[in-house]
Amino acid sequence: MAGKKSSAEKRYAQSEVRRLHNKAIKSECRTVAKQFVAAVQKKDQALAQDKLKVLVSKLDSARSKGVLTRNAVSRKKSRMMKLYNVSFAAAAN
Repeated sequence: MAGKKSSAEKRYAQSEVRRLHNKAIKSECRTVAKQFVAAVQKKDQALAQDKLKVLVSKLDSARSKGVLTRNAVSRKKSRMMKLYNVSFAAAAN
C-alpha cells in the first residue's frame, strides 16, 4: 500500500505539471514569433501573413488558458502587427 502524500507534496506535484504545461505553450508562442520575424526579414509577405495569423491565434489561446496576461498578449500582438505593417507598407502602395 502506498504511503499518504502530504498536501505540500501534492501541491508541488501539481505546480510542476502546470509549469511544464505553461512552458510548452510559451515555447510554441516564441517559436511562431521567430518564424514570423524570419518571414518578414525574407520579405515573404504571404508567409508572414500566415505566420501572423497563427501567432495571434496562439497568443489568444495562451491568454485564455491563463498562461500569459492580457497586457502581455496585447503588447506582443501590437508589436508584431506593427512590424508587419511597416515592412509591407511599400508593397501595398
